[in-house]
Amino acid sequence: MPGGDTARPMRADARRNYERIVATANELFTAHGAEVPLDDVAKKAGVGAGTLYRHFPTREKLFEAVYRDEIEVLADRAYVLHEELPPWEALEAWLTEQVTWVVERHKLATILKESIDSGSETFQYCQQRLRAATGVLVDTAREAGLIRPDVVGADVLRLGHGAGMAVRNCSPEDGKRVLTVILDGLRA
Repeated sequence: MPGGDTARPMRADARRNYERIVATANELFTAHGAEVPLDDVAKKAGVGAGTLYRHFPTREKLFEAVYRDEIEVLADRAYVLHEELPPWEALEAWLTEQVTWVVERHKLATILKESIDSGSETFQYCQQRLRAATGVLVDTAREAGLIRPDVVGADVLRLGHGAGMAVRNCSPEDGKRVLTVILDGLRA
């Protein structure tokens, strides 16, 4: 349930409205920044303002939902890659996707991180979710003898974030080279 609530599950129509609002907010915040009027979010999502405010009584609650949604998608990709690819290829693909996410979603991520208290339940949840997902890939690569034994999932997250920030304004070739250097440094 959104926000980690333990209340009764949402009705199907309420769930659809919630998901439309979050997706629309993500789109509008990415395109126009954090100051997009919430009434514009409601209108574009095809819901009334009351519906938006019932789900998200404050702008911060909507930011938290968008951030959580972004992180859920990113973390889920790690698990999909873990299931679909051999250990090293999964780790390489994950790091590439993480860097791409940082580059493409930098503006939105900055808005969201500035709007969400780093001690909040949402921020802590998102951090734990990414670390767990990355840890699965790192642990599998370590068990296969493919990655340095001292590397942990948090290291890969930091490297991916740093690489994304470093290559934001570089050519694709420069970005690939930076990723190659990082991956070579991770190898056993």
